[in-house]
Amino acid sequence: YKSGVAEAGIRAGADLINDIWGLKYDRHMAEVIAKSGLPCCLMHNRKEADYQDFMQDVAADLADTIHLAEAAGIADEKIILDPGVGFGKTYENNLEIINCLEELNMFGYPLLLGCSRKSVIGLTLDLPVTERVEGTLVTTMFGVQKGCMFVRVHDVKENVRTIKMCEAILNSGK
Repeated sequence: YKSGVAEAGIRAGADLINDIWGLKYDRHMAEVIAKSGLPCCLMHNRKEADYQDFMQDVAADLADTIHLAEAAGIADEKIILDPGVGFGKTYENNLEIINCLEELNMFGYPLLLGCSRKSVIGLTLDLPVTERVEGTLVTTMFGVQKGCMFVRVHDVKENVRTIKMCEAILNSGK
C-alpha cells in the first residue's frame, strides 16, 4: 500500500501488486501500478468499522477505488478486487461480506477472497489459528459459489480439492 515499496517490488521482479488500502493510502500508488503494467489486487479497507448500510458502503468504497484506478490508467483487465475480510470490519461484517460476495460481481472485475485461518473463523468456531482448515474450506466453497475467481489460502491441497468438488456440483446438469 506504499508506492515506494511497490516500486522496489517491481524492480525486484514482482508480478502483482497487492494494495490493502485500495489506492487510498498513498496518492502515488495508482500511478506506480499503472506505469508498471502489472496486475493489482485492490482491497476494501477502512480505518474504522463505521458503516451506515454495510454492503452499500463497501460497494461505494470499491467504486471510489475503481475510479482512482481508472483515472491513473490502470487497465481493467489488470484489476482484481478483494472485499477485505478481516480489515476494517466487525465480526458480523465479515460474515455478511462472505455471504453477500455476489453483490460485488456488479463491478465486473475478478474477486479474490482471503479468509484463510482468519479471526472470523476462529471466533465462529472458537478455534486457534492452527485448527481453522475446515472453516477456511467453507469460506472457499462460498467464494466459488458466489463467483470468486481467486482464493488466498494456506492449505492449498485441501482448498484445491474443495474447489474441484464445488465446481463439479455447480456444473452438473449443464
